Amino acid sequence: MASVDLGNPSNKQTVTVTGVEETLDDRISQLPDSLLIQILSLLPTKEAFKTCILSKRWQYLCTSVYNLNFTDAENMRQEAFISYVDYALARCTSSKIKKFQLTFGWQHVYWSQYSQWLAFAVEKRVEHVELKSFGDDYDIFTLPQFICTCSSLITLKLIRCALDKEVIIAWKSLKSLVLIDMVLDGDDIVNLLSGSPALETLEFNLCMGFRRLEISSSNLKRLNIKSWRLLDVEDDHSLEIFAPYLQHLEISGSISDLKCRLLNVYSLVNAKLTFKIDCEKDIQDWNGYYVDDAEDSCRDYHQSFIIVVQDYLQKLSNVTNLTIGTWLTEVLCMLQLEEVPIPELKCKYLTLELHLKKLNLYGVASLLRASPHVETLNIDMATMSLHDSFCHFKLRYLAKGDNVDLRRWTSSFVCPSLKNVKIINSLGVCLKDHFTQGCDKLFELSKFLLKNATVLEKFFIISKTRKCRRCSTDCVSRYFFQLAEKLLGCPRSSTNSVIIFQE
Repeated sequence: MASVDLGNPSNKQTVTVTGVEETLDDRISQLPDSLLIQILSLLPTKEAFKTCILSKRWQYLCTSVYNLNFTDAENMRQEAFISYVDYALARCTSSKIKKFQLTFGWQHVYWSQYSQWLAFAVEKRVEHVELKSFGDDYDIFTLPQFICTCSSLITLKLIRCALDKEVIIAWKSLKSLVLIDMVLDGDDIVNLLSGSPALETLEFNLCMGFRRLEISSSNLKRLNIKSWRLLDVEDDHSLEIFAPYLQHLEISGSISDLKCRLLNVYSLVNAKLTFKIDCEKDIQDWNGYYVDDAEDSCRDYHQSFIIVVQDYLQKLSNVTNLTIGTWLTEVLCMLQLEEVPIPELKCKYLTLELHLKKLNLYGVASLLRASPHVETLNIDMATMSLHDSFCHFKLRYLAKGDNVDLRRWTSSFVCPSLKNVKIINSLGVCLKDHFTQGCDKLFELSKFLLKNATVLEKFFIISKTRKCRRCSTDCVSRYFFQLAEKLLGCPRSSTNSVIIFQE
């Protein structure tokens, strides 16, 4: 039997096994070099190199790491950071670099050093690269040519970088490309897609500039657009997506007033539309422009997005897995009030990411009415700080939706295929201030589901966090437990249904 001697004043912990005493240092030293190098490669490079003081063996081990991660900390002088990276790379003996991460404050004066570091990684047949530059918005780091033609790259993540217009991209092995906070025009997009024939996943986050995304490769199956920025000089706030082989599409975050049009996405299986469109009045206010106080002055603006949403629903009618956010449910409410027909959706798995304070029951019910094939419904509740809006036109519509007699309206339809419902709070956000506002609406929605789901089997209410980090109480658990208790006494169409509360 093993025992640990906690009373030993030595810094080295001792372990006694069948009468033989050995230090933990000795036990670690017994591990093979290959395993120790693997462990060190999981550490930040600066931490891995600190182990070189242990012994001559560790000097060899720390220089054999195959993952390199260099971060220019704010409290480190630029010259010190340059020297530190130069030192580490000069001593790196690994024949191959698997992952190279570099976060740096871009300055022209150090161009040769940055270039040498990246050339080192390319020469070592690097597979995974992440580059993040920070500094002046008008002076962006441009990728060297040898990075743009690196044939060993499998994944690439670029943050605040630029592409050289004169360089033809040739990433023949690249499978995943993530671009964050970058300005790209149509020629850049064509260059990226034509030069990455094996690409499977493409993500844009806070990017801007291009107006058309034409994906003709049958290998590229996943497209994520997370938030969008608009150039001040832009007149055309639209993006066309042509991707006949795409299977997974996500458009999320705040995309200002971008009209994202789906031209050909007929192979889609999964679609996530949780983006938010801002009213033109709010955009004018944020930019310091004059805001017209007339209530209906933004009517045409909202009508244009209603048309876009109608087109979304038509194009996505055959997807199997659909995720919808708060903003889209609000537009669905407006569609229903205008008596505009909503096309039938064939999805079997539906997820609703809803804001607790802005839960629009009429919009959600309209979506469920158009989704008779849904078997599993996930309702993910979130909270966030809401700014005051100048848009009274939209607020007026939503107020009308809140005044609709839902009991009477929903009595005319059922959820004939719905078997499983899950209400969760996946982000673990604080619900302390939401026990009254929002609780009634969530209860009404849950009660409707119990009453109208004729083949319902399980109704889950899941609290993933026991203690809230913000209020230091079990606010999420208490909120959801109260909801479960109230639902126990509600009528159900399915005699086989059970309500399950989980923590």
